[in-house]
Amino acid sequence: MDKETSEVIQKAHELFKKKGLTLSVAESCTGGLISHYITSLAGASNFFEAGVVSYSIESKKGILGVSSEIISQYGVVSEETAREMAEKVRSLTGTDYSLSTTGNLGPDVLEGKDKGLVYIAVSTEGQTFSRELRLTGDREGNKGKASLLALKFLIEVIEKNI
Repeated sequence: MDKETSEVIQKAHELFKKKGLTLSVAESCTGGLISHYITSLAGASNFFEAGVVSYSIESKKGILGVSSEIISQYGVVSEETAREMAEKVRSLTGTDYSLSTTGNLGPDVLEGKDKGLVYIAVSTEGQTFSRELRLTGDREGNKGKASLLALKFLIEVIEKNI
């Protein structure tokens, strides 16, 4: 793990512990890497409630409860799906904050959407924030970059809202 990623993980740990907040994660394209990052440091059990990897459309609908209408209208690679994933996992776990990722890491076009298009979302009571990412690396590089940028976005949202 590189220095920047380690520092971001440490900062997230400190922020959640200091503020007494809880976190859940719903990952698609990042495949559990965010959850891995969070649990790579001791003490994650003080704030990290759950991580769900909902890779298929069926698991997004069946486990998280993402609506068929959102998926059919916007696709799984969409801001709307990322937002709903974050809201649903937070509701399921009762956490203060949740983070979600969905996207196309490549190598092929998916739903007519280019490789490297990723959506991330952060949900807290009454508010959901989202961001579009356009990544240019290979699949593995995009997965790591999306996970890192999602954690940075989570920190940014918490710092602006507390």
